[in-house]
Amino acid sequence: MSLGLVYKNKEHIFDEMEGAVPYLSFPMFRDTGLVTDGFSTRLGGVSEGCFSSLNLSFDRGDDRAAVEENFRRMGEALGVRCEDMVLSQQTHTTNIRIVTDEDRGKGITRERDYTDIDGLITNVPGICLVTTYADCVPLYFLDPVKKVIALSHSGWRGTVGKIGKKTVELMHDNFGSDPADILAAVGPSVCQDCYEVSADVTDRFKEVFDRSAWDELFYEKPDGKYQLDLWKANEKIFLEAGIREDHIAVTNVCTHCNSGILYSHRAMGDKRGNLCAFLALKQDM
Repeated sequence: MSLGLVYKNKEHIFDEMEGAVPYLSFPMFRDTGLVTDGFSTRLGGVSEGCFSSLNLSFDRGDDRAAVEENFRRMGEALGVRCEDMVLSQQTHTTNIRIVTDEDRGKGITRERDYTDIDGLITNVPGICLVTTYADCVPLYFLDPVKKVIALSHSGWRGTVGKIGKKTVELMHDNFGSDPADILAAVGPSVCQDCYEVSADVTDRFKEVFDRSAWDELFYEKPDGKYQLDLWKANEKIFLEAGIREDHIAVTNVCTHCNSGILYSHRAMGDKRGNLCAFLALKQDM
């Protein structure tokens, strides 16, 4: 049964993985046989009220036991233990943590000993990286040669800071990844049609993107507001980082357009849950 998502185009970027806890998965990653990947929905959890139902945030006022059960259910759907998950601690920075075996469970079953982390990188099989969303852009990375993975959270501040490029640079510096080998994806997030910003935001984009790109990234409306395309901006950052165009998948699922199925800050405000991106190197690769 289809989730009923509204897609911005018909390109086959995601598979809808059915079950008690449905989720979205990138065929581009899954077909390598190296990783388990997923992006959660609101469906299949136990949270109630404004958090209904698969809220994956401990920080929004939901019952902790419910969130723990939601993570357990999502992990079961993916085939990943909660004890092997590592959760970011996002504050719209471009800080990225290299995740080691010692980090297993942090943020889920153990306390975190880090703060202000919007990106995670690892080469440890079995560890599942987890980052959280409700309109901001999830960035997925897989180097199938060096067997390195990463997830980064890129709202407008992270996009201006080019966290996607920084992630690629750290994969290269720490693990020898060649950007030309990396597969990268822009995950479900707010689309340009739904993302209105003020001039102070587009001014920041003008500082870091060449003028020739401005027309692709934003346009001004009669009221002086702008519509900003974070999908295109992060695609351009991937290319700038040296990732090949044919190694890039860009979402066609908007969180705001699908707020009945996906949490959206712009649609729901602060009284809502959070979605999560998941990425793990398989143990038996």
